[in-house]
Amino acid sequence: MSVDVLIPETTDAAVEAFGDGTDITVIAGGTIVMQLLNYRRITVSKAMLLNKAGLSYLRQSDSTWTVGAMTPLSDLLGMFSPLGACAANVADHEVQYQATIGGNLCAPTPPEHPSGDLQGPLIALGATVRSVGAGGERTDGVEEFLASRAGRLVLDISFETPQAGAFAALDRPHTRHFTALAVSGVKSGDTVRLAATGVGPVGVRLLSAEAAAGDPEAAGNAALADAVLRDDALASAWYRERTLPSLVARVLNEIKEAS
Repeated sequence: MSVDVLIPETTDAAVEAFGDGTDITVIAGGTIVMQLLNYRRITVSKAMLLNKAGLSYLRQSDSTWTVGAMTPLSDLLGMFSPLGACAANVADHEVQYQATIGGNLCAPTPPEHPSGDLQGPLIALGATVRSVGAGGERTDGVEEFLASRAGRLVLDISFETPQAGAFAALDRPHTRHFTALAVSGVKSGDTVRLAATGVGPVGVRLLSAEAAAGDPEAAGNAALADAVLRDDALASAWYRERTLPSLVARVLNEIKEAS
């Protein structure tokens, strides 16, 4: 089957080519989509490559950061936790130089394992996503975007520098592993935000844990109310149930020490 390949050279051209997103597959870093193509889990009639569309940038204005959708994870490695720590935990340097922040937000979730590691830190940071598609341009919180991301082209992501942050994940021995379970936490003023990946099809905010954030052990147990746990190739639901509370408690203790 022939594939129509589009390579826009400006952001405006990418927006025009994307239109309402009908029948078009966006390829950012390709670390997830190309695997799905190679294993024939998806078919593509029209593909758009974004490597020349001017969407790779990292800008700071006072305490506000804006990151272009095509910015590679390698550009985030030196940033504050949980974002920088999460980026460093993704696979290996080869993947980090290729995978993008926008691709992480839009990553499809195969049944064998979670994907989209940066969704957790971005939820914890209270980030907003600027995207285009049917109805034009809009800006959503990460949770809202994840719930309605079909047919959207991410342009950039914005967030504030936190007062303190922390990241904890299940360790795996292989350098190219997918993350089975991870927790991100951010404190800004008197507010603590917590999020996790590996506890649902997309990143999840841990609202019940946030309500008990003053007691790390209680917050860890409360986090189970926000999780939808399942067995997959990386870990069982039973193992995630046993380890999620400890990761939440670790993140909260690290935030307390940092602030």
